[in-house]
Amino acid sequence: MTNHTDLITIRDFIRYATSRFNSAGLYFGHGTDNAWDEAIALVLHTLHLSHEIAPTVLDARLIQEERTKLYELIERRVSGRIPVPYLTHEAWFSGLPFYVDERVLIPRSPIAELIESHFQPWIEQEKVSSILDLCTGSGCIAIACAKAFPDAQVDASDISPDALAVAKINVLRHAVEDQVHLHESDLFANMDEKKYDIIVSNPPYVSSEEMLSLPPEYLHEPERGLAAGSHGLDFAIRILHYAGKFLQPHGILIVEVGNSEYALAEHYPELPFTWVEFQRGGGGVFLLSAEQLKSHQSSVK
Repeated sequence: MTNHTDLITIRDFIRYATSRFNSAGLYFGHGTDNAWDEAIALVLHTLHLSHEIAPTVLDARLIQEERTKLYELIERRVSGRIPVPYLTHEAWFSGLPFYVDERVLIPRSPIAELIESHFQPWIEQEKVSSILDLCTGSGCIAIACAKAFPDAQVDASDISPDALAVAKINVLRHAVEDQVHLHESDLFANMDEKKYDIIVSNPPYVSSEEMLSLPPEYLHEPERGLAAGSHGLDFAIRILHYAGKFLQPHGILIVEVGNSEYALAEHYPELPFTWVEFQRGGGGVFLLSAEQLKSHQSSVK
């Protein structure tokens, strides 16, 4: 059996990890989509190396302590089916690093692309002074919004005190504590009826049927961050019911519902959802304007 004494260089460990991951039939969906990229993410992060290192560095010999640590992490990824971001305690979202552990979902929303484009063409950047992120989890969407809109105030709510503890770590890490304000709230329940220019949310949206077939990697994530009832719509329906009261007249609502997209469209045949198309892949994200919500108010009661 191979052990870390047979592996000498960074390249050795990347190749070995790739082989182990492929042979174990792991699932990749937390920042990578293949064994090679997963191996690179784990190895380079553990060695505190950038992904932009010169290729010649890959042939650098590792000291025994580094070899032991890498070997143990690779085996934990395989034997425990633990996602790499939970092993490294870091995930990237919208070009920013975030601390993560098993109290929060691992950031992977395509909403990052919308934030980077300042939600254009649906709203004018200069009109954005207040943003609400519902179900903030690690705080990644709220913090990315704060970076994209440095003059805006951002409220971030979550029902989980554990998630908010992680979000606070990230708020402090990115030095946005004067801009991002955390609230313990079941969606809008504990929020003042303030009006926002943008309400954005990546709430739980996994249906009961989907929950039964999730890969083992996803079972490390908090169930309350995933499960959303028989059709995956429990949270989206509640958000649509109340969002209009919290939006400025020119405001917009953006919500990710993943594979529950078709069930939601069927549930609200009158609502003129805009389903966002992403250049970097992903889907299941709808956008509605405050005006659209107002004109279809009877549909979301």
